[in-house]
Amino acid sequence: SYGALARYRNLSRVMKVNDSAAIGISGDYADYQFMKSVIEQRVIDEECLNDGFQYTPKSLFSWMTRVLYNRRSNFNPLWNTFIVGGVQDGEPFLGYIDKIGVAYNDPTIASGYGAYIAAPLLRDAFEANPKMSLAEAEKKIDECMKVLYYRDARSLNKYEVAIVTKDGTMIKSPIVSETNWEVAHMIKGYE
Repeated sequence: SYGALARYRNLSRVMKVNDSAAIGISGDYADYQFMKSVIEQRVIDEECLNDGFQYTPKSLFSWMTRVLYNRRSNFNPLWNTFIVGGVQDGEPFLGYIDKIGVAYNDPTIASGYGAYIAAPLLRDAFEANPKMSLAEAEKKIDECMKVLYYRDARSLNKYEVAIVTKDGTMIKSPIVSETNWEVAHMIKGYE
């Protein structure tokens, strides 16, 4: 959790939607709770239909884009950034939606401060190895989270990861990055 809302340190910001989709959020926690309850109810309603269909990552992304754009158009935005991830038809999907409904999908996505610091690292790693293993991806994410931790005075070295594969969705939490502050005394010029 980056930004002014990092004071809420033990709240989950990753949600398993179903076996093929998960979302991660940054921003206002109350707005996230609202959106989470709406999504959970829609998933329940879909399951009650018992028609063999469920929300796919792309359909969830599309619906959330419309909701956030509509809220923005009514001058009542949800102050969140959502990242929707999942697997659909055997293909991975990753999408970004912000509070005004700006949306895009890409193989690597980060939000907030991570969009400035971690996104280039993730993009370079993906371009060098687009078929990386789960272990390699987790290692790269941990490296990015360490860099973000070292660069942001209000962050923690704890984070959550949602892993979505063809076999289902799993949330790993909390993950603690090992840090090393032995070189801190050599940094000069920021007094």
